[in-house]
Amino acid sequence: MNTPRALIVGMGIGGLATAMRLHEIGWEPVLVERAPGRRAAGYFIGLFETGRATDERMGVLDAIGNRTDPASVTYDINREGRRRPGMGYGDLPGEPRLILRGDIEAALYDQVASKTEIRYGTTPVALDEHPDGVNVTLATTVGEDTTETTERFGLVIGADGLRSTVRRLAFGPDSDYLRPFHHIIGATVLKEAVPGFRPNDGLILAEPGRSVWVFPFTDHQPGVLFNYRTDDEDAQFRRPPIESLRRAFGPEPTGPVLENLLTQFEQADDVLFDSTHQVVMPTWHTDRVVLLGDSAWCLTLYSGMGASSSLAGADFLGTTLQRNSDNIPRALREYDQRLRPFIATQQHLGRKEGLPMFVPQTRRDITVRTLIQKLTSNPAGKHVMKTVIAGQFKSKSLDIAAP
Repeated sequence: MNTPRALIVGMGIGGLATAMRLHEIGWEPVLVERAPGRRAAGYFIGLFETGRATDERMGVLDAIGNRTDPASVTYDINREGRRRPGMGYGDLPGEPRLILRGDIEAALYDQVASKTEIRYGTTPVALDEHPDGVNVTLATTVGEDTTETTERFGLVIGADGLRSTVRRLAFGPDSDYLRPFHHIIGATVLKEAVPGFRPNDGLILAEPGRSVWVFPFTDHQPGVLFNYRTDDEDAQFRRPPIESLRRAFGPEPTGPVLENLLTQFEQADDVLFDSTHQVVMPTWHTDRVVLLGDSAWCLTLYSGMGASSSLAGADFLGTTLQRNSDNIPRALREYDQRLRPFIATQQHLGRKEGLPMFVPQTRRDITVRTLIQKLTSNPAGKHVMKTVIAGQFKSKSLDIAAP
């Protein structure tokens, strides 16, 4: 019997996890990545129980680790630097692990690299689907030279992110599926602690329509995340990111803390600056092409479930392919039907609960934050607050991919 062969596009968390699962069930995965090599460690991720359960089942949870610092204190601050104890990301119900994207990718890569063909600098440029497979034209770039080859695969899996090439080739243009949030994010890793604070202090500066979060880690420099609302996304990319950030956080004086964070962003070696969108699709598959993770359902970082949902999606896709080994279209239908209600819930929570938590949208949101600050200024109050909002986070603990 011939070993079924799958093309996985994208070497992020979803792509690596899918390669691992497909190898486990007897497939031959081929993993292609547009970039010329492995990516840097990346930025902050909160790993909830949905993702932890999958990682544990796949045997990589211990290797991923946990960068949550038990001695960390999170402060809500204002522009003058006045502080009061606040509720940090790690204090949320479900006790998410604070890690870096690269922590998950490295653990998965160590399991996948010796068992999977990996091609860098490679991306699909055409898909020709047939009842028994897909002819894929792949373009590979080495230096200034690009070559194209066409190969046959039994299944094509798009795990190539928000602006997915596979989605565009198989389902149509991005504009058909991207739901804009009208918010911009800027992120980087700080090279030094903010003056007046410890390296393991978390910081939150929240104002209507804009915020800055500093996430502390164990054994790693803190990360910073800028967020702001805009009515003109295109204009934000017609000037340097730091200029857009300064405009968004003006015209008021920045104050010492915000000024330090903006300066560190400007001087950073590597930054992320992008608009935020969810991906909303009526179906994530054809008979031989399927999407996963941000390509299919981008939840945005405001949901806190991007990594966890990608891991669960990869795990469950492997399960459906294994038990429908003679009928790939049926496997993909089962994958879609099982995951869709869960994803719809996470998208709703990201829009209605997650976004205002990260970026207060109104004066009322600021008032609510002030009340939370007062309530969480001591351990007893923090415990009460976690209990009050626990219901909003219950779905983040579901092991949706459990066999």
